[in-house]
Amino acid sequence: MNPPEPPPSSWPYSLTRPFFFVLGLVFVGMGVVGYILPVMPGTIFLILAAACFARSSRRLEAWVEKHPKFGSTVVNWRRHGAIPRKAKYLSIGMMAISFAGVAIAHPPVLWFWAIAAILFACALFVATRPEGPKVSG
Repeated sequence: MNPPEPPPSSWPYSLTRPFFFVLGLVFVGMGVVGYILPVMPGTIFLILAAACFARSSRRLEAWVEKHPKFGSTVVNWRRHGAIPRKAKYLSIGMMAISFAGVAIAHPPVLWFWAIAAILFACALFVATRPEGPKVSG
């Protein structure tokens, strides 16, 4: 009869926890800046912060998810992959404005089409996300 296996070591978790904690704080800072500056998105950084805090600090993860301003958006993304309609319009609109700026700058043809393909793929991804939690029934 073999003895029971010992529980898995938690050493990788203990080594990466401070890294994810600091990275989460950086993402919170970038998210706050993104809510202040119109040229930088804020929500994506807060979603990334919540993911980092899930690996380092449950208390800060809960703080991000329960925040009155952006908590519901973070929770809807993490649980349902949902993006609100207003955010979709704003995101795709900013991509279109960015592409117009690229077109005005006349980059080399290869760069122009590469940027066009990347922005189109990103816009398609955003457009195809659900707008809220799936309703059963």
